[in-house]
Amino acid sequence: MTSGRIHNPVLPGFHPDPSIVRVGAEYFLATSSFEWFPGVPVHRSTDLVGWTPAGHLLDRADLLDLRGVADSAGVWAPSLSYHDGLFWLVYGVVRTVGSPFKDVDNLLITAPSIEGPWSEPVFLNSSGFDASLFHDDDGRRWLVNLQWDHREGRPSFAGIVLQEYDHGRRSLTGEPVIVLRNDELIEGPNLYRRGGWYYLMVAEGGTGWNHGILMCRSRSLTGPYELDPLGSLLTTRDAPRSPLLKAGHGELVETPDGEWYLAHLASRPVDTPQGPRCVTGRETCLQAVRWTDDGWLRLAHGDNRPRVEVPAPAAAGDAKPRAPRGRDDFDSPALSPSWSTLRVPVDDSWLSLTERPGWLRLRGRQSLHSLFDQSLVARPLTSVRCEATTVLDFRPSHFSQLAGLICWYDTTTHYYLRVTHAEGRGRVLGVAITDDGHYSEPADSEIEVDDWPLIHLRARFDRAELRLSASPDGTAWQPVGPPLDASKLSDDYGNRLRFTGAFVGVCAQDVGGARARADFDWFELRE
Repeated sequence: MTSGRIHNPVLPGFHPDPSIVRVGAEYFLATSSFEWFPGVPVHRSTDLVGWTPAGHLLDRADLLDLRGVADSAGVWAPSLSYHDGLFWLVYGVVRTVGSPFKDVDNLLITAPSIEGPWSEPVFLNSSGFDASLFHDDDGRRWLVNLQWDHREGRPSFAGIVLQEYDHGRRSLTGEPVIVLRNDELIEGPNLYRRGGWYYLMVAEGGTGWNHGILMCRSRSLTGPYELDPLGSLLTTRDAPRSPLLKAGHGELVETPDGEWYLAHLASRPVDTPQGPRCVTGRETCLQAVRWTDDGWLRLAHGDNRPRVEVPAPAAAGDAKPRAPRGRDDFDSPALSPSWSTLRVPVDDSWLSLTERPGWLRLRGRQSLHSLFDQSLVARPLTSVRCEATTVLDFRPSHFSQLAGLICWYDTTTHYYLRVTHAEGRGRVLGVAITDDGHYSEPADSEIEVDDWPLIHLRARFDRAELRLSASPDGTAWQPVGPPLDASKLSDDYGNRLRFTGAFVGVCAQDVGGARARADFDWFELRE
């Protein structure tokens, strides 16, 4: 990585739908979290080059209830802003996907600092998703979101709707107004004001290969809005060999020196015989942009395709990206914020770092197909060439008790290198596969491990290939099962809506309800 330059993606792995804001000399990037808890991870930077985690904005159960939400539902496209000495976060919790309906609650919280404390949520509306808040120069605030239409024969993406928000009354006021409809699918609206114009930035084309960003403008807040005569500000729909595909859904930020940058999502494809698949999901990138003399926005390098290397702000100097820490020895009494759980927060009933100091203890709960109470912690995959390793101490007494290393997309698709109990044999190690909803336990993958004192588990990703292996001592490794298709752990596999990218982590199940404990000494994820 070249010092003093931005290298994309700036947030690799599952970091979609970026929302960016500058407060003084600091920048903050918030991203979608879908069914993962805590919700809305946020990163901070002083130069747009190196980004460090700053926690999660939805880290309390009263702010986020995800039990039972479908895969790839949950928190979609949060929008972070700063005004009047407060951070403002608008976020939607989507509870229904894969049907004509989108049951969603759009909520608002505020805080004096990015660290909180965050207020109780204010309900805004349920008319659609991708809501954001615009603070106008006259002190009024306006909510914009996609309006969803479930009716048969009507366009589902039914336009961008605007309505005033009264913070004193903690509610929307007046009537909603549709300010933009388009023949192309549009969503993800954000409003800006500059040079006497209101600018409406929208995502277009859906969040797949046809994705892009379109700018519109009007002299009046309520429109009518004219479309950019040159079309998409950013897209890769006509550049199938681009290293960054699916580019779209963005927000703008201005540096203290008047430079402008666009935060947007994109994906890095892996070639497979079935076509490109993006195992690391939708990631956050930055592009330098400029305003033309006639008041339109353009990418600074001259065309509308994203670049991997982008000039950093002049004030960044020789700043370099910061390398993430890949190993967790579980020596802290609290779980590192680099971990996420599925749908529910951590509590002492199923996770402990103190009962056996230096070890992560999980108590088995529901199956990996559950939308409610799983004992699973995981990290997003940030590279398609990486290796995850852990050490397990687990003594199951029944086939209903399992624990191990999980390579995860969602409840319908994952690979599980797990230890369980077999009658008359004791502990056995094998692979359990859920492939687009179909469950299997290949018999030829099982090995006997009853005499192993500890069980070392490893998953090695090499683009579209995944190899699983195990060792009694961390030195002598043996394969477990044949090579697997890692590209199935992607947004692009299967027929369901899929938005989250691949994760890797550890988990435990006890579907008999005895809550058998599984202890993990350490976990390492390295490229």
